[in-house]
Amino acid sequence: MEQEWAVPTRAPLGDSGAMARQRKIHPPTVADELEALLGLRWPMGRPPKYDLATWTVTDDWPGPVPVTVAEVEVFERYFGGLFNELFGPAD
Repeated sequence: MEQEWAVPTRAPLGDSGAMARQRKIHPPTVADELEALLGLRWPMGRPPKYDLATWTVTDDWPGPVPVTVAEVEVFERYFGGLFNELFGPAD
């Protein structure tokens, strides 16, 4: 008597037969709906909290700002290469 198997012993490649997992179909996201409506891709991530285009920068500090020698040394150490590129080597 020949034995019968409940699960096929050999399925074609790419076909898992009855054991295939059903994939959930997710509803479209808001970004997908906007892209379909406007024809433009919506930027990923959270929108900016403030509109930076409306910001203004003002300088209301007193004339010269005091800087210590230690502060100058820190900038020279970390930004020395950039300063040399921009302004030429220090004499």
